[in-house]
Amino acid sequence: MASTSTSNLSPKLLLLSLLLGSFVVASVGNLYQDFDLTWGDGRAKILNNGQLLTLSLDKASGSGFQSKNEYLFGKIDMQLKLVPGNSAGTVTAYYLSSQGPTHDEIDFEFLGNLSGDPYILHTNVFSQGKGNREQQFYLWFDPTADFHTYSILWNPQRIIFSVDGTPIREFKNSESIGVPFPKNQPMRIYSSLWNADDWATRGGLVKTDWTQAPFTASYRNFNANACVWSSRSSSCSSTSPSSTSTNGGWYSQELDSTSQERMKWVQKNYMIYNYCTDTKRFPQGLPPECTATTTS
Repeated sequence: MASTSTSNLSPKLLLLSLLLGSFVVASVGNLYQDFDLTWGDGRAKILNNGQLLTLSLDKASGSGFQSKNEYLFGKIDMQLKLVPGNSAGTVTAYYLSSQGPTHDEIDFEFLGNLSGDPYILHTNVFSQGKGNREQQFYLWFDPTADFHTYSILWNPQRIIFSVDGTPIREFKNSESIGVPFPKNQPMRIYSSLWNADDWATRGGLVKTDWTQAPFTASYRNFNANACVWSSRSSSCSSTSPSSTSTNGGWYSQELDSTSQERMKWVQKNYMIYNYCTDTKRFPQGLPPECTATTTS
């Protein structure tokens, strides 16, 4: 784009030019720049000049994408609109993950259901290759009717899952009582739409209805206020973590009292499974973070 001299502009026009310039810079977020379509043989698409991404699933294959960048801490936002209609058997997974047998992972998974029945939002946290920290929720809206924002805040003290700005789950750093916490392995963002009718809907009792295919999930408005990991170093200064206090202070952010009340409201009214109350699953005793006062 040709440069334009601002030396001859009036103060008002100069201010307008600067405002418009900053607006353009702020809105150049482009899914082509942020993500690679990794599998699905054309079933994953980036559309509308990079403003929309869609994943599709049919009987032959699902599809997926991953971020070009790796991150070590950040606040990640994405708007999703899930598979409408009879989505039983399908899973739309959206998560952060590192690689290897001792990988870390922070999961949103959306388990499809029969028309009119609610999606199940499945969350999990893996650290050092160990997961089994599932919490599941119904949503308080139809996630197929419009786009909604699903966010992961990940800093050295905690992981917070949020939906449209409402926190639904917090996993605190409990290393002091021997619980590993994801903090050393950079993670990419991944998403996939795939068939899991052997388990996803009512334990596999409801199978995918392929007459409804192709199934499609949509993504837009990705935003990452995050530390980008490249060449074994972070874009955030290791000597001055406070330098990441910009962008809303996510690096040291915690839930204030209002946010804690909102999270309690969600957990009271919409949580349908919590590993921390599943005594049958843990006959030797619940995981230590479940009984510690340092975690939710």
